[in-house]
Amino acid sequence: MPAANSDGVPVVVDGDQDPPPDGGYGWVCVAACFMINCFTWGIVSSYGVYLSYYLRYNSFSGASPLDFAFVGGSTFGAAMLVAPLVTYLARRYGTRFPMFAGVIALAGGFIAASFASEAWHLYLTQGVLVGIGVGFIYIPSIAILSQWFSKKRSLANGITSAGSGIGGVIFSLTTGSMIENISLAWSLRITGIIAFVMTFTAVVLTRDRNKVIQPAQHPFDTKLLSQTNVWLLLAWAFISMLGYITLLYSLPDFALSIGLSRGQATDTIMVLNLGTAVGRPFIGYLSDRCGRIKVPAFLTLVCGMLCFTVWLPATSFGVTLLFALISGAILGVFWVTIGPLCVEVAGLQQLPSLLSLSWLTIVLPTFFSEAIALKLRRSGSGREYLYPQIFTGLAYVLASMFLFQLQRRRGKQISS
Repeated sequence: MPAANSDGVPVVVDGDQDPPPDGGYGWVCVAACFMINCFTWGIVSSYGVYLSYYLRYNSFSGASPLDFAFVGGSTFGAAMLVAPLVTYLARRYGTRFPMFAGVIALAGGFIAASFASEAWHLYLTQGVLVGIGVGFIYIPSIAILSQWFSKKRSLANGITSAGSGIGGVIFSLTTGSMIENISLAWSLRITGIIAFVMTFTAVVLTRDRNKVIQPAQHPFDTKLLSQTNVWLLLAWAFISMLGYITLLYSLPDFALSIGLSRGQATDTIMVLNLGTAVGRPFIGYLSDRCGRIKVPAFLTLVCGMLCFTVWLPATSFGVTLLFALISGAILGVFWVTIGPLCVEVAGLQQLPSLLSLSWLTIVLPTFFSEAIALKLRRSGSGREYLYPQIFTGLAYVLASMFLFQLQRRRGKQISS
């Protein structure tokens, strides 16, 4: 008989069907998903370099800082908004079909953006089209990993999530250099070409176990919304993402606002991505060993406290780098743990359906977070980013409370 969660809803655990092999071809899938993260989210995380350039050089006449914030936000928003469509296409035509479509959209978005002459062109290309490409490639990959691993599920997700950090380091360094030494347009074109080659290769290497698992794959499963634990998980996702996007995109311009050079601002986002690359496998390992709910809850709280204790008083390059390194390791705890958390809450067969709900939940915060941050920014004052810093810290601290409550409910379920 399937186990039941604290809401009385049946949950299929790994032992109720052919168990994941915890290795084998799964490690090839880990390598492929690492590449996917590297050349999707890794590239997207370097948008802070573009944003800083757009804000400081007024690249598009008539465009406001808010316009450029929405370009970055629309990338994340579009990637998450397509989740129900991707889930449907994966169920109807197989996992690889939407992923190959995403490869074309991702590369096409960057190349088309290189010809942009107005801000709305960027919205459609570097924002929406790139976001659609990322969503079509990334969303199916999350479910694939959890099908191959059980005991090492969080570790596998941590290793692959580190790819976004490695990609962020690479593209944070090269993007700034390409813009300065070649041009903005060719920086976008080269990025698009590289993204196409690498993500195409990664998709070819992926392989799902849908015939064994037979996942539900409902684009919008309203039955899941009857569970309290699902609402706690989604609340954590929504609120923590408000802080994540604000921190990720604001840090380079924050560095410039305290008097650091453009090179130092680029170094800051590079160090943040380096922290991501190092920290995410460690988060996965800790989650497998110490608890797949407890660890992300604790790290979400720690990230919020770091915003108040390290980022808020930062006025020098050294302190900013320190904050970038430490926060980089944990600010994206959502991306490392969301797959294993969904399995903990709803079971392996319901994983694609709950993931689809999770992606939809974070559409609004990913789209509007940086716009909120720029509205809170006090241009021309001594501390331009004071309010965005407070906003980010509060978002992480509040989000952690929902996971701690989820952990408490799960503890009661297990003890009973």
